[in-house]
Amino acid sequence: MEDKSYNPFANAQAQFDRVAAIIGLNEATCDLLRQPLREHHVLIPVRMDDGTTKVFKGFRVMHNDARGPAKGGIRFHPQETADTVRALAMWMTWKCAVVDIPLGGGKGGVICDPHNLSETEQERLCRGWIRQLAKEMGPCIDVPAPDVMTNGKHMLWMLDEFETIHGGKYPGFITGKPIEMGGSLGRTEATGFGTIYVLREALKDLGIKPENTSLSIQGFGNVAQYAARMFTKLGGKVVAVSCWDNGEKTSYTYRKKDGLAMDTLAGITDTFGCINKEKAVAAGCEVLPGDAWIEQDVDILMPAALENQITPANVNRISRQVKILLEGANGPTTPDADDTIKERGIFLLPDFLANAGGVTCSYFEQVQSNSNYYWEKEEVLEKLDTKMTSAYRAVRELAQRKNLYMRDAAYVIAINRVAQAVRMRGWV
Repeated sequence: MEDKSYNPFANAQAQFDRVAAIIGLNEATCDLLRQPLREHHVLIPVRMDDGTTKVFKGFRVMHNDARGPAKGGIRFHPQETADTVRALAMWMTWKCAVVDIPLGGGKGGVICDPHNLSETEQERLCRGWIRQLAKEMGPCIDVPAPDVMTNGKHMLWMLDEFETIHGGKYPGFITGKPIEMGGSLGRTEATGFGTIYVLREALKDLGIKPENTSLSIQGFGNVAQYAARMFTKLGGKVVAVSCWDNGEKTSYTYRKKDGLAMDTLAGITDTFGCINKEKAVAAGCEVLPGDAWIEQDVDILMPAALENQITPANVNRISRQVKILLEGANGPTTPDADDTIKERGIFLLPDFLANAGGVTCSYFEQVQSNSNYYWEKEEVLEKLDTKMTSAYRAVRELAQRKNLYMRDAAYVIAINRVAQAVRMRGWV
């Protein structure tokens, strides 16, 4: 699904460079913030179930920790690259800053396809990644979390290995843990719900009632599923969902013009966000090509899969009916596609603002784990709503006051906050 002609790290740097010029950032600060402070490349030997040993390549990148410990997920993906992880770590820095939580940006990845690994092989891989990096991470240094094709079970294996190595209990080392083992209530829903909290505020500003809107989504993993549920709860209608089909090694878009039933769709989706094609057809869904999500006649488009999904090659396929682009994925729109979105007057809710609900709730989990005191779900979601609404309002106000594109306004706020931390520490 990812367009390989685009380098995500080059895109992240291009976005940074444009805003650094807008705010007049000095050369030393630019040099420090446009690349990672440190990164680790590791090899992870794993004993497979058949007795052979396979060596996997893994990464951990810390982009910047001036505002606090690095924070960011680890993803398992067969097309993972160092540049993807670098870009994601940089975006995490801005994401934490734009919602004003005291964390920096980090990211991890392993080149693998967990679909093709048994549970025991996945466990050995998780433990092996931690063994290679245990001295470089910790609750006050760098805190991992789930990402693409990883989940709470993976996080708990990683936590257990980290605690075994260090000889103690460190529940704040990792977030996205199972609730029974120190996870936060509301964390599962946080990223998806957070996107809709931001969308709700945008609809208010645009004078649009949620019940009069329709949505097409790319992806049907955790973020997309909870966003879709919250969106329908507000009264909106999800008409199309695109997802990967692992059996056929391609993607499909499932459509129902009168609205998809989220409970039904979730019930025929596996843990990796893949919808069962036969059951979807039996449930009355039309089956369209995987890239058809982008051309639906809807009010809101939500890319919630991987990077580089909206490019100059397909941006003009976006329907004239689309009013809002809600970026649930990290880096789904390439910089050279932004120009068309601006010209079309599509209201953008940029990724590192829109999907910051996950890291915000991860921060809440860290606070709870480190204090050994846990909040009720309602309190978590209420705090999340407050944070996301406040962040959106700050970006929207700056965009209007300075006549900035919403992505640029979010960057201005985030980069200024990180640059201030760097200066106050005396790094530049």
